[in-house]
Amino acid sequence: MPLAEVLDIADPRAWTAFDVGVRQVLRYGHALLPDEDRTAALRSGTAADAAPRTEASSRNSATGRFRSWITARFRRPAGGAEPAAEPGHLSHGRLQADEIRDESTGQDVQAWLALALCHPDGRVREAALDEAAEHPVFLSLLAIRAGDWATPVRERARRLLGERLDVETAVVLAPLILRVGRRERGAFGLELLDSTLRRAPRERLLPLHTHTDRTVRRFVFRLTIEEGLLSPGELARRAASDDDAVVQGLCADAALAAMADGEDWDEVLEPLLDARNPRARSAGVTALRRAQRPEQAMEFLTDRSALVRACARYVVRQHGMDPLLRYRERCTDPADPTMPPGAVIGLAECGKRVDAELLWPLLTHPAPPVRARAVAGLRTLDATDVARLLPLLDDPAPGVVQETTTSLLPSAGTLPEKLLTARLGAEQPRPVRVAAFRLLDARGGIVGLRAAVALLDDPDDRLRAWAGQSVQHWHPGADTPHGDAEVGELLNRTRHLFSDYVLQRRKWEVGLSS
Repeated sequence: MPLAEVLDIADPRAWTAFDVGVRQVLRYGHALLPDEDRTAALRSGTAADAAPRTEASSRNSATGRFRSWITARFRRPAGGAEPAAEPGHLSHGRLQADEIRDESTGQDVQAWLALALCHPDGRVREAALDEAAEHPVFLSLLAIRAGDWATPVRERARRLLGERLDVETAVVLAPLILRVGRRERGAFGLELLDSTLRRAPRERLLPLHTHTDRTVRRFVFRLTIEEGLLSPGELARRAASDDDAVVQGLCADAALAAMADGEDWDEVLEPLLDARNPRARSAGVTALRRAQRPEQAMEFLTDRSALVRACARYVVRQHGMDPLLRYRERCTDPADPTMPPGAVIGLAECGKRVDAELLWPLLTHPAPPVRARAVAGLRTLDATDVARLLPLLDDPAPGVVQETTTSLLPSAGTLPEKLLTARLGAEQPRPVRVAAFRLLDARGGIVGLRAAVALLDDPDDRLRAWAGQSVQHWHPGADTPHGDAEVGELLNRTRHLFSDYVLQRRKWEVGLSS
C-alpha cells in the first residue's frame, strides 16, 4: 500500500505521530503487518512455534519476527561499513513516490523504508538514511532524524538534509521543521530553514504569509520583516487581516517603525484603524501621536476595546486635552439612543467617584450594552448599591444579569435568601437561574447546599453538573448548626454523588452519626 494512503503526508503531526508510533509498535508488540504478511511471519517459525497459540502470543511473535526482518535488512554489523543484509528489493533510482515497489514480491518499499527510518535501533535508522534520501517523499522523516538522539544518525541525516533542502522543499517542509525545532536537538533544522528561506525570492514566501499553521506564519513574517520584503502598507494590511495576535503585533510594530516623521501616514493608519482586532487598532491609535492627529484619536475614546480606549486617552492627553470632559459630555443625556457603550465604561475608567451620578440613570437605558457597561462602570468606581442593583437580576439581557451578579458577589452574604431561591425555578430564564445560584453558592453553608440540591433536577445539563460539583465540594460553614437534621436530609438526597465513606464523613463534619 502506498505511504500516502496510510497517512497524510502533508500533515507534520502525522509524520511525528508515525515516528513515535512505529517505535512503540516494534517495542511493545502490537500488530502492524497486513494479514497475509502476519500469516507468513507466523509460518516462518520452527515446528514448536507452529503449535496452537493464543491471539496475544501470536501477535507478539509476529511482531518480533517482523522487527527481526527489518533489522536484518538494514542493520550494519559491528564495525562494518555496509549493511549486514543488503535490501535487495530496494531500488537505487529516484522513482516516483507512489511507484516505489518491488516487482518480484509486490511489497511496498516505501513502507519498509519508512519503518526502518523510525526503527528503535539507531543502526537500522542510520543504514536506511542513504536509500531514503533518494526519494523526496521521505524528506519529512529525514528532517525528523536530523534531530535524532543518536549522534551518528543525527549527523548523517543533517548532512543529507542540507544537501537536498532547496527553496521548494523548504516551503513544503517548513511546518514540520518548525514543529521538530522545538525539540532539544532541533536547532539545526531551524537554522537550515532560516538560511534557505532567506535565499528565496519574495513571491515564494508570500504564500506562507497565509499558511494555516500560525507557527509558520510567525516564522516567515519575522524573516520577511528582517529582510525588508514588505512595505509599511503591506505590513499594516497583514496586521489588520491576520487572526494571530503575535503576527498582528509583529506586523503592526514593523509597519510603524518603518515610517519616518513627515511621511504620508494614510497608507499605514487606515488599515490599522479599520482593523477588527484590537491589537492592530491600538497600534494605529498610538501612532496618531507621531502623526500629529489628536482629533482622530478622540473618535476612539469610545472604542469597544479597553486597550484601544486607553491608547486613545494617552494620545489625547499628550496633546494637552482632557478625555474625561469628552466622556462626561457623551454620558450627560441618559435617553440618547446613539450613546456608545464604550463611552459609559470609559467614563468609569478615567473618572472619579462623583461621576457615578451620571451612570445611575443609564441603568434604564433602552440599549442592553449600555446598561451592562453602566453596571460595570459603577463597580469600577466602587459605587455599588445593592438595593438599586437587585432588580437588574431580572433584566432580559443576559449581559446585564451577568454584570449585576459580578457586582453583587461581594455582598452575597447580605442578600435576601428567599428572593434568590425563588429565581432557581425552572420557569426562570437560564441567566437568572445561574445568577441566583452563583450568589447563593457564594454564601456557602446550608444556604449554598440548599441551592445546589434544588438545581440537581434542573433541565440545563451544565447547570445541573455545576450543582453536583458544588455538592461534592461542600463542607459545613461556621454558621451551619451542629447536628442539623435538614443537612442530613439534603445529603441523603445527594447520595448518588458520594461513596458511602465520603457521605459518612460529611455527616460526621456536621455532627450527624448516620
